[in-house]
Amino acid sequence: MHRNRFRKTDISEMTNPKDIQISGYSYDLPDERIAKYPLSQRDKSKLLVYRNGEIDEARFDRLTEYLPAGALLVFNNTRVIRARLPFRKETGAHIEIFCLEPIEPRDYALAFRQTRQCTWLCLVGNLRKWKGGLLRQTVRLNGETVQLTAERREARGDGHLIAFSWEHPTCTFADILDTAGVLPVPHYLHRETEQSDLQTYQTVYSKIKGSVAAPTAGLHFTPDTLESMDKKGIAREEVTLHTGAGTFKPVRSETVGQHDMHDEHFVVQRRTIDRLLRHEAPVIAVGTTSVRTLESLYCIGAILSANPEATERDLHVGQWTPYDGSLRSLSTREALQHVLDYLDRQQTDRIAAQTRLLIAPGYAFKIVQGIITNFHQPQSTLLLLVSAFVRNDWRRIYDYALGHDFRFLSYGDCSLLL
Repeated sequence: MHRNRFRKTDISEMTNPKDIQISGYSYDLPDERIAKYPLSQRDKSKLLVYRNGEIDEARFDRLTEYLPAGALLVFNNTRVIRARLPFRKETGAHIEIFCLEPIEPRDYALAFRQTRQCTWLCLVGNLRKWKGGLLRQTVRLNGETVQLTAERREARGDGHLIAFSWEHPTCTFADILDTAGVLPVPHYLHRETEQSDLQTYQTVYSKIKGSVAAPTAGLHFTPDTLESMDKKGIAREEVTLHTGAGTFKPVRSETVGQHDMHDEHFVVQRRTIDRLLRHEAPVIAVGTTSVRTLESLYCIGAILSANPEATERDLHVGQWTPYDGSLRSLSTREALQHVLDYLDRQQTDRIAAQTRLLIAPGYAFKIVQGIITNFHQPQSTLLLLVSAFVRNDWRRIYDYALGHDFRFLSYGDCSLLL
């Protein structure tokens, strides 16, 4: 047993990250170092291994050689949706509606199954050309014509609530997106979505539709990689966090405290929580989305310890929740047990909640003991997360990657941080 696995954390001792100057998390990233396309073989990418402060270099298909014995890897099984819906006004103006998250109904699965109408929080491209009125698009689906209508309602944050409606007894909103939508690739690729992205911008284990960005660390895994892990006895579990557009949002303010994170929806199954509670070896998160899910799960347990009668509406992890002194100091085991007790009371087999957790230097990790992740943009919240995990040693890691021809960002190379 790793004796510090379930240690008690004094949250009051953590440094508040609000005063962090984001300028300290900048580095020169030439455009030619950004991978515009993935390698033809996903698992042939380079792997930087950071272990006990030492840096090593390998190829991703040798990942299992560097994982701790008995490690439990946690994957995010979200699937990227074709979230960009193009419309053209009668004037000829192009309007793009970027679906971020469902509002009515709120549940992703229910929203995708709607057959007549639904409302989503969206970003609107070329908004100044859409003063009012309805947008319409004709969708050809299985040889039939479906008229899709979009109505702009209230503004909410950076986006707008958009009510979609269509007349067809069996056509679902998922059908509409799959037929008329465009898969959103990151803006820093400086290119349009291509046919190849429909496959390469999904992980091989993606299952649950809802993200507008891929959990890109997972893009390196292949069926062969997963099989080699199974043969070596490396355990696997899955969580679901639907990545929002905020993952691409750079920190524009001088200090981290002025930056606003977006809410993201996550789900963890009871069997996964049981396994986390019982597992004795290190837990390795595949991607920053898995990190935020697991660390948010701890926060939910601490929230439930103070409010056992909380309902799903109360299960929200704020941006500063771990830092503001509102959480009880619990061991990881205690926090996970509170979540299991909640599931018993609710007679359900999964926890569903919202998080906008920001992990930055000063954060004390509760569940995650290793991270598999790509190389992130300068001045991004993802780089702050990496810095928090490696105790501000990120610059040495990134200098090595830049000096040894590693490819950066979503389609780039990977790192294992231990």
